Amino acid sequence: MNIMSITDNLKIAGQYCLPKHALSRLLGKLAAAQAGNLTTKVIEAFIKQYQVDMSEALHEDPAFYKSFNAFFTRELKPGIRPLVDDPMTLALPVDGTVSQLGPIQQGRIIQAKGHDYSARELLGGYEDLVAPFKDGDFATIYLAPKDYHRIHMPLDGVLESMVFVPGDLFSVNPLTAENVPNLFARNERVVATFRTAHGPMALVLVGATIVASIETIWAGNIAPTKHKEVVRWDYAGDEAITLQKGAEMGLFKLGSTVVCLFGPGMLASFDAPLAPGVTTRMGQPFAKLANDA
Repeated sequence: MNIMSITDNLKIAGQYCLPKHALSRLLGKLAAAQAGNLTTKVIEAFIKQYQVDMSEALHEDPAFYKSFNAFFTRELKPGIRPLVDDPMTLALPVDGTVSQLGPIQQGRIIQAKGHDYSARELLGGYEDLVAPFKDGDFATIYLAPKDYHRIHMPLDGVLESMVFVPGDLFSVNPLTAENVPNLFARNERVVATFRTAHGPMALVLVGATIVASIETIWAGNIAPTKHKEVVRWDYAGDEAITLQKGAEMGLFKLGSTVVCLFGPGMLASFDAPLAPGVTTRMGQPFAKLANDA
C-alpha cells in the first residue's frame, strides 16, 4: 500500500469519527458572523487557497462582503454565464465538475465506480416521486469550494413538491464518493420535483460537511433544521410556482453536489463533451430534449 492510499484511507476513516453535524453547524454560525477586517482576511485567504476567480463576481473586492456566507453565495456579473438559447437544449444548472451521468437502471443511480444507490431512497422514500423517473436519466455535478454556488433551472418547470431528508454530512468530494457507499442517499438533502412540458425533472441538493445551509428561492432556508424526520411540501393551485429556464432556484452556503433526474425518454442525449471529470459552467449546453412539447 502506497503513502497516498494510506492518507486517503485516513481521510475517509476520519469522516466516520467526526461529529459532522455539530462541526457543520458551528462553522455555519462562524460563516454568518460579521467580523469586519477579520472576515475580509478570511475571505482573502480562501480566495488565495482555492484560486477563486473574483473577476467574474458582481463585487470583486473581498471587503464588500460583510460575512463569509455573503462572499460564498456571491452573484456573478450580468452576462458572465450566457444561457443556451436553443429551446431543445437544457442548460447546465451549476458551475462544477461532472461526477457521473447516464441512465437510471433498475431504480439504481451510479455514484462512482463500484458504487450505486437507490433512486427511491434519494427522493426520501416516496414511491409517487420516484415512479416518474423509472428508466430515466441522471447527472451528478460536484461543486468545489471555488465554484459559484447558486443553482439554476435547466429548463422551464412548475414546482410540484419539495422534500427535506435528514441524514449524515459526509464530504461529497470525489475521494469520498469513491469510498463511502450510498453517499448521496445518506447525506442530508433537499429534493425539488418539477413538471415540465417535456416530462418530470428533479433537482436534489445534497448537503455535506461544513455546508452551512441549503436554501430555495420559494421557501428560504431549508437545512439545517430541527426536523429529525423526512418532511414533504406539495405545491398546487395558488401555491404553484413556475420557474423559467436559467432562473435561480436555490443555493448552497459552502460546497456540495446537485443530482439531476429526468423522466424516461425525455432526453435524446447529454451534451457530447460531458463526462465524469468534465468542468461545467451554468447556462452552457447540458442535454438535448428528445422531442418538442
